[in-house]
Amino acid sequence: MKEKVGEVFSIAKDNVPVPGCTISREVYSGTNAITYFSLAAGTDISAEIYSSHKLILAAEGSMEVYGREGFRRTLEAGEAVLTLTDTPMGMRTENGAVYTEILIRKEDTMNSTIKAGEVFKLAELIPYQDGKVVNMDVVHNDKMKFVVMSFDKGTGLSEHAAPGEAIIFALDGEGIIGYEGKEHRIKAGENFHFAKGGRHFVKAPEKFKMALLLTLD
Repeated sequence: MKEKVGEVFSIAKDNVPVPGCTISREVYSGTNAITYFSLAAGTDISAEIYSSHKLILAAEGSMEVYGREGFRRTLEAGEAVLTLTDTPMGMRTENGAVYTEILIRKEDTMNSTIKAGEVFKLAELIPYQDGKVVNMDVVHNDKMKFVVMSFDKGTGLSEHAAPGEAIIFALDGEGIIGYEGKEHRIKAGENFHFAKGGRHFVKAPEKFKMALLLTLD
């Protein structure tokens, strides 16, 4: 995965739009490719037909996903949408936007709560529960898993090794990521990348939600 390892970073801050341009940066080229996009104000990625879904995660700004017959879905930072397949889908923005795109095949197992074409917030998919860690698989196959997790205050995950590379998306609150013997504070809107085999843990001094994108190629 073409991303910095073992430090807190921001997809939004690392991919600032360039005036007049649309920019893409593929960070993972496996079965479920992962690409960052930055769209300058007034730019448009024209609608094209794809046989696979795209999970769009807005990191910053405001954008519109559009298609045929008046299909329009506006995304703000922190919101997501699963695009439709076999019909033209495009992205555009009036004021600029940065987002992550994850390729999702039709045969991948998608959580039934996610409906293609409907805007949702990852942070609102799961609740907090007293004294518990709550997990929800959003989508998975034998090479990838995308899961949302909530940690009540004082909970966490003990140290373990990553079976593949992973990106964390902090969604709500603030947590502590331990990685290879060093602790890193991470808050909503920030990210973290584990290398395969990297030993890590999660602690929640306060309530904390995050998404974890794990690749197993």
